[in-house]
Amino acid sequence: MSFREENDDGRDLRKPFLHTGSWYRMSSRQSSMMDKLGSSAYVIRDNSISVVLCVLIVALGPIQFGFTGGYSSPTQSDIISDLKLSLSEFSVFGSLSNVGAMVGAIASGQIAEYIGRKGSLMIASIPNIIGWLAISFARDSSFLFMGRLLEGFGVGVISYTVPVYIAEIAPQNMRGGLGSVNQLSVTIGMMLAYLLGLFVHWRVLAVLGILPCTILIPGLFFIPESPRWLAKMGMMEDFEASLQVLRGFDTDISVEVNEIKRSVASTTRRTTIRFSDLKRKRYWYPLMVGIGLLVLQQLSGINGVLFYSSTIFKAAGLSSTNLATLGLGVIQVIATGVTTWLVDKAGRRLLLIVSSSGMTVSLLLVAVVFYLKTGISEDSHLHSLMGILSLVGLVALVVFFSLGMGAIPWVIMSEILPVNIKSLAGSTATLANWLTSWAITMTANLLLNWSSGGSLSLPFSLSLSC
Repeated sequence: MSFREENDDGRDLRKPFLHTGSWYRMSSRQSSMMDKLGSSAYVIRDNSISVVLCVLIVALGPIQFGFTGGYSSPTQSDIISDLKLSLSEFSVFGSLSNVGAMVGAIASGQIAEYIGRKGSLMIASIPNIIGWLAISFARDSSFLFMGRLLEGFGVGVISYTVPVYIAEIAPQNMRGGLGSVNQLSVTIGMMLAYLLGLFVHWRVLAVLGILPCTILIPGLFFIPESPRWLAKMGMMEDFEASLQVLRGFDTDISVEVNEIKRSVASTTRRTTIRFSDLKRKRYWYPLMVGIGLLVLQQLSGINGVLFYSSTIFKAAGLSSTNLATLGLGVIQVIATGVTTWLVDKAGRRLLLIVSSSGMTVSLLLVAVVFYLKTGISEDSHLHSLMGILSLVGLVALVVFFSLGMGAIPWVIMSEILPVNIKSLAGSTATLANWLTSWAITMTANLLLNWSSGGSLSLPFSLSLSC
């Protein structure tokens, strides 16, 4: 899947698993041919359009990620009924994607390092497709669980690789906004799962889950590999060609080429990084920041809310739970879209403070409302008011999460890790995120069945610590 060759200095070089050839290498002769083609040719030459198109293609991966997360909410009652599952068995099904993602997270750094960012996305797409097919044809819990595990593995690789690829191809002035597209795409995937779940059977919905990765695979052949990864691997001709197409063929890239070469040279003096090396302060501090943000993101309980939102809305007294869940998904997409616009203007730190503060208040409101509802008659006007307040609290929770804690931890993680430890440290941070997510999604449905107010007060206390 990857292979090595010796260069003139005797160094081992790795070549990308998914090599797209040299379609984007523009010699002066080819460039003049483009001039003759007119305005249509200039579309690909604009730097912003080139980068944005690449980001839109790899964003199909996070859409798959979101679709996997959103699948369990609209399908819970039908799957339990059709396959005769217990609530605990369905909770296992919902959380198994996180178990698979933990395995994917462990492997993701090395996969992305050895075969390239695009190659790792290709590898991640295959188990996703197989997993959805296994769920679609499941006749008992075994196929259902196997499919969920395979999906999770692919999602684990995607969750690390896409933010890193975007951070490595984006110009510095666009890095925050383009990095937030990752989380925006996750919310779009969730919204699509909620929307389609209103109209199609859970087996058909699983078949539709194949589409993002099915489109992603051919799309990967039309985008360049990460210039920083190519430079690190010593493939300088491919590195400069990739950077040129990303910045535009009329753009002088000499300054950025030299900056990347200096960065790569300073971080590749030690080629082997072990866990023991991460104890050094220059590595330990950014790693702890990355792990801390990604763990706190999950300890907010957001995946418990999004995975089982229909159950929460039912407990709140709403009749159209799937429709309410769709509304929640739409609001999440809009709020994340606002973050994509704000992140480079307002700054990461301010948005994180606003986001965590708003989530704390929202969770407190919902927890108190659920506690009070237990002692109020269902026929009273006050009971209906409590249902409205819980809905407001849940919507506010998702809005505030989307404003900061959703996208920014992934952006910061991909930005602050030094290049030479990015594969190992990035995998470790992603693993911590998925391990926490597994604990939340495994227990959330059972806790909601036990006590809605109690289950929501736990993430409230954790959000307060943020």
